[in-house]
Amino acid sequence: MNETPFPAFEILLVDDEPAWLDALSLSLERTAGITNILQCSDSRRVMDMLNRSSISLVVLDLNMPHITGQALLKQITEQHPEILVIILTGMNQLELAIECMQLGAFDYHVKTEGEDRLTKALFHAIRTIELQSENRRVSNSLLSQTLEHPEVFSEIISINKAMHAIFQYIESVAGSLQPILITGESGVGKELVARAIHKASSRKGPLVSVNVAGLDDNVFADTLFGHVKGAYTGADGPRNGMVEEAAQGTLFLDEIGDLSIPSQLKLLRLLNDGEYFPIGSDRPKRMRARVIVATNQNLQTKIADNQFRKDLYYRLQTHKVHIPPLRERKDDLKPLLDFFLEEAARELGKKKPTPPKELPDLFATYSFPGNVRELRSLVFDAVAQHRSGILAMSPFLKAMGHQECPLEFCQPAEPLGAGNIFTALPELPSPEKTIRMLLEEAMKRSKGNQSMAARLLGMSQPALCKRLKRAKKAALENDDYI
Repeated sequence: MNETPFPAFEILLVDDEPAWLDALSLSLERTAGITNILQCSDSRRVMDMLNRSSISLVVLDLNMPHITGQALLKQITEQHPEILVIILTGMNQLELAIECMQLGAFDYHVKTEGEDRLTKALFHAIRTIELQSENRRVSNSLLSQTLEHPEVFSEIISINKAMHAIFQYIESVAGSLQPILITGESGVGKELVARAIHKASSRKGPLVSVNVAGLDDNVFADTLFGHVKGAYTGADGPRNGMVEEAAQGTLFLDEIGDLSIPSQLKLLRLLNDGEYFPIGSDRPKRMRARVIVATNQNLQTKIADNQFRKDLYYRLQTHKVHIPPLRERKDDLKPLLDFFLEEAARELGKKKPTPPKELPDLFATYSFPGNVRELRSLVFDAVAQHRSGILAMSPFLKAMGHQECPLEFCQPAEPLGAGNIFTALPELPSPEKTIRMLLEEAMKRSKGNQSMAARLLGMSQPALCKRLKRAKKAALENDDYI
């Protein structure tokens, strides 16, 4: 399988020594995984190459015949100010370095300082270019307020405006190689969001998911980095880690807030250096996966409690997506209910039931602490108990903690007319007090929701509102309003 070139844009190496260019290109590919490289040994060809290619970064030697590096640097910054230039020279002269930086160079390095330092400078420049590109994409996406690939989000059922703004942001940063931190309460759908990010990225490799909660330091290292044969007792053969399995794709680490401090340090080094060592090996491997992490915990609180590394937090949240809880997007309840009813009926081999008209009002009074996952469980349980006709309300009421069924939600214990609630009373209340008590009970059972209370009493919401105002006024006048 042909690997995707890294980075996404081209890097031009300019030096009058072809052998040095070949050696540097090979070293960058082997040690840093940088493969999208062009070479130029004739400084007179540089500007033409910049005009014809998608070059975003130039590594430029100063001491060349024909056109000097300084002269080229000036031309590049004037004609292509968006291109970053790293200057190389064999002379360690501070004055020359300052002059190049004043002309617009991004960085400056001496050849004798070694390739490790140059590699770090290249990664710094690559990240800078990527972030600049992502900022432009985010701005353009937010201005357009449209999705280029809405099919990517087909698994996430939502009509909520805040969620669609998140979809736009995801499209903007999906192509980045930088980590993404997904936060949100348990059950909001963080794994679905990670899946959507992976799809939107169009990466050729797979999405590999790992729940890191409960993994100790050794198991975490073995799971992510793998091991060589004989690395420890029982390691009868080599095994690739999840980082290798996710090559050219996405590595999704869920429950990142539960990661131990030693494992956090290993993850930080992986993200910073872009390389790792399988257990028992002294040969590093390059990471070819994009990393997405998720948590339902407040990482800043854990940082304050010395349970999470601050440097890792800032490294992970290069891009951040927060998924709001279901209680903050109640407009999604209806489409989610319809989707889960259809899904449950299909999986249980039943005809899709008709939900009772009172169900949306009941949902409007509930906070859904388990979010979308809880709603799905409620629907599946109700459909499993369903026999025919309209879906029963009782499974929902029981699951939501109602000890008694509100008037219109359950079948009465006796047929209507079989008894009289006033029979056992020694004194009959006045009609006004009876109405007021009935209104108070309806509002209590509906938890203050007038639309739901009106349905319980079989009247319209405006009519109930008028009666409540009238009852309150009468009670205040009689000094007995509760």
